[in-house]
Amino acid sequence: MDKQSKIDIKETKNFVDKKELNLWKRGFTPQAEIWNGRMATIGIGIIFIFIALLSQLS
Repeated sequence: MDKQSKIDIKETKNFVDKKELNLWKRGFTPQAEIWNGRMATIGIGIIFIFIALLSQLS
């Protein structure tokens, strides 16, 4: 890694504190994006389980 990459990584780490990552914040915030990703993953999982159950019934 060169020096420029290390500077970018440090700036990114300071952008959101680890304590704030799981807070429920609305708007265009990093926390909202994290929760959007989590909810999308859960939704896709539920859809796959539902499809698997329906295929077993047929």
